[in-house]
Amino acid sequence: MGKRPNIIILNPDQMRADSMGHMGNLASITPNLDKLAKEGISFSNAFCQNPVCTPSRCSFMSGWYPHVAGHRTMTHMMQSHEPVLLKYLKDNGYQVWMNQRNDLLPAQHGDYYKDYCTSFFRIDQDHLPESLPDDNWRGEEDGDNYYSFYRGLIPKRKDLDKIWTDGAVNFIENYKEDQPFCIFLPWMNPHPEYQVEEPYFSMIDRKKLPKRIKPKENHKGKPRIIRELAKLQGLQNWNEDRFNELRAVYLGMCSKVDHMTGMIMEVLKKRGIYDNTAIFFFSDHGDYTGDYGLVEKTQNCFEDCLVNVPFLVKLPKEHQNRTGISEDLVELIDFYATAEELAGLPKTHTHFGESLVSYIKGERKKLRDQVFCEGGFRKGEEHCKETGGQKVPSPKGLYYPRQYLQASDEMYNGKAIMCRTKKYKYIRRLYEEDELYDLVKDPKELQNEIDNPEYKEVLMGMKEDLLTHYQDTCDVVPIKKDQRMEKEFKKILMGK
Repeated sequence: MGKRPNIIILNPDQMRADSMGHMGNLASITPNLDKLAKEGISFSNAFCQNPVCTPSRCSFMSGWYPHVAGHRTMTHMMQSHEPVLLKYLKDNGYQVWMNQRNDLLPAQHGDYYKDYCTSFFRIDQDHLPESLPDDNWRGEEDGDNYYSFYRGLIPKRKDLDKIWTDGAVNFIENYKEDQPFCIFLPWMNPHPEYQVEEPYFSMIDRKKLPKRIKPKENHKGKPRIIRELAKLQGLQNWNEDRFNELRAVYLGMCSKVDHMTGMIMEVLKKRGIYDNTAIFFFSDHGDYTGDYGLVEKTQNCFEDCLVNVPFLVKLPKEHQNRTGISEDLVELIDFYATAEELAGLPKTHTHFGESLVSYIKGERKKLRDQVFCEGGFRKGEEHCKETGGQKVPSPKGLYYPRQYLQASDEMYNGKAIMCRTKKYKYIRRLYEEDELYDLVKDPKELQNEIDNPEYKEVLMGMKEDLLTHYQDTCDVVPIKKDQRMEKEFKKILMGK
């Protein structure tokens, strides 16, 4: 095996694929990501495997779909016996840097991080992030901004993302080991609240924003969770100017992510190791950001604004024969397989990702025909409800609308799974009507064709594909085999 590349994993939280300039959003200011797309490859049809944080991260760090081992809530993390890329990189000679905010590992165990990294970046108590003013930015409890997550312009300050990025930059600047290194840098931005400081607040031209996706009356054809969230979030009377301001602030947060990406690219080039470093940039999931009259996200819905995420890959220079934008379908679990191949890791477990190395080298012409995403829980799975640690969520909480619906005896968060091709999206729901969208005729996913007889053959084909997917990925057999019987007993059976 030749010299193994350094691996950088840049992981914004809740960033949509269409939030980058090179994806055609004229309002987006993302020069560093646009440059990374030219030097590497940016997948316009990349999809996460769960529309909320922890399940998605457990998935892309293991190569498992969430259903393989039940990682489908915010509070069921990767256990010590389960596969995590960071651990395997560390075990195979990589110096691994990570910060405290990972939404991946179970923090109730004292030194939970020690098996997964060699450098664990803790916030110095003498250099804590600066707090925001304690103002009443949400307004009154019965007001239409109380559950919108919109705050807008905030003062310049030293925040967590800046501290973490500075820590990663400092690690790279001072790295002197012979072994390759891995940086896992999860950021908070652009996760709501929708708030950003200058210059990012003013750099987004509100007049260039793409049109917002407006819902059909009463969200016809959509699941119950969307209809009820819309009522509880209370944004029905917002005009387009207000929505546009929220959307512009969100894009400003994405511009801040772009700036931090540029900081990492710059220090790699300064050290002369950019060409031998693999950079992965991807988000765990997306955000409604006003589309369909909603904000934030929810656990069992699969509109593209939630599940189509940025996924940029820059390999070491000798491997990067494809560059620019690729429209081929990929899943975030393909990250695991790609990093595994680049790092020359031994086969430790069955996983379902497909390495992108041969594709980026130009040796492989086609990737996936379908992608999958899943979420929600079964009736009776009380331990899967995410209610902020309260049996009855407080109306004062930012997340009250979806926490309230999860705590309800009604089933709003039932299990669901998406099967998507370039032309169609099928969503099977356990407790309510399924969904089927013709993405060519209806890219905004507004017309549910599930009962349209014209799509009967399409529907039957996608149901069959979903059955094949479950059969193919429903379990994993450990690589390591057990011995069936004691050696002495085996001798007795053989008459020795």
